[in-house]
Amino acid sequence: MARRSPALLAWTLCGALDIVYAAVSSVVQGGTVSSMLHAVASGPFGDGARQWGVAGDIAGLATHFAIMGAMVAFWFQAVRIRPALAERSWWLSGTIYGLILYLVMYAAVLPLRFGSPFPPTDLDKGAIALFPHIVFVGWPLAWLTRKETR
Repeated sequence: MARRSPALLAWTLCGALDIVYAAVSSVVQGGTVSSMLHAVASGPFGDGARQWGVAGDIAGLATHFAIMGAMVAFWFQAVRIRPALAERSWWLSGTIYGLILYLVMYAAVLPLRFGSPFPPTDLDKGAIALFPHIVFVGWPLAWLTRKETR
């Protein structure tokens, strides 16, 4: 049987966990999954992507998984450079990486593309936005890497 790629598993798992969280969060806040995906697509494709219908949904999903691919690739490169990240305290390494991802997204990417303020004006929403970066991306990446290095 062929050996599965840990990076592919991490990309799929973290991408799925994060997009499901975003979808549920959008619906709970009164929006739709489609509008959330269109907003994601509008990052690289411009505001016109919000009018693309199903194509906007697909572009948003593809954009999400492309971003997640970069997040996973950076983590695996960091573990190659510093194997200690995967050897002890996976939850601490995952928490720190999730915090770094949050800062990159909310302090650099979103302000540059959409003019979003950082720190956020609503600190509760800012703290809630930190949650999926740690729990659905940082922790699974660190845990899967730890499991792989055994």
